[in-house]
Amino acid sequence: MATFVALAALVGVGFDLFLVGGSQGNIVLPIGTFGALALASSSAATSYFAGDRAVLRSSQAIPLETALASAETEEERLRLTQFRNTVEEMAIAAGLPVPKAFVVPDPDANAFATGRDPEHASVAVTEGLLKVLNREQLQGVVAHEMSHVRNYDIRLMTVIAALVGTLALLSDWSGRLGRVAGGTRRSRGRGSNREGGAGTLVFLVVWLFLMILAPIVGRLLAMAVSRQREYLADASAAELTRNPGALADALETIEGMAGPTKLVHQGSAHLCIADPLGLRIDNREGRWAEWFATHPPMAKRVALLRGMNYSALRARQ
Repeated sequence: MATFVALAALVGVGFDLFLVGGSQGNIVLPIGTFGALALASSSAATSYFAGDRAVLRSSQAIPLETALASAETEEERLRLTQFRNTVEEMAIAAGLPVPKAFVVPDPDANAFATGRDPEHASVAVTEGLLKVLNREQLQGVVAHEMSHVRNYDIRLMTVIAALVGTLALLSDWSGRLGRVAGGTRRSRGRGSNREGGAGTLVFLVVWLFLMILAPIVGRLLAMAVSRQREYLADASAAELTRNPGALADALETIEGMAGPTKLVHQGSAHLCIADPLGLRIDNREGRWAEWFATHPPMAKRVALLRGMNYSALRARQ
């Protein structure tokens, strides 16, 4: 999170050097730097207190009780009731308050948790997930999301989602202001261009970083955090349910769905149990996948869970 704020500050420094600082690139008053830091800090604070509501609103999540009241068939009502019971069971197993439950009206199978702490947590699943999983598999998925709550991943990932968006916004503004500044410099004539030659070179290098690298680095940081927390949540879910095989089965079922999850957007992709964007790189291993995938390879996650299940069976014999 400190790195995110530092990147935002660099965007502000670029603004001060190349727009406020004039042709010589001298900073008179670091307006942009302070502004970028203020925007990043306020974004982090806003996401801390209201980020969960923004995520739920963007995915069109419906409160479980509302979904139950509007259920049209008995089968749908039974699925929703099973989901409610499972959330309560896993909250008791984790020793946590029962989180708010939501249903996302999407046919793909997926789930996510959000919030700032266990007392203000929410767990959401898609309609597609409730249709394709049996009770044990659903229990594994809910335990995975409850593990994110218990491990405080929900706080970290919700704030990071907001900061990634802030970096992208600042970078876009920087690019627009850079084009304005470049046009102003060209209109000053050759003399001033010679005077600011060194500043122009720095301008090109720094603005390239600001417009391209900052958002990319932000996404890479979010992806790296997401991958590590997914492994931890899988292991914690196996601990809660004592049935790692059920979560492995659920992950295989989720992976087999057509996807992607259309109601979950890119900024919230790292919150989900499986990649909602349907990126092929998430199914690969290697250096590039380790850098650019939002989730660990599903086959590797399943293999680790199968290994836990095998060890548990051997221990019972």
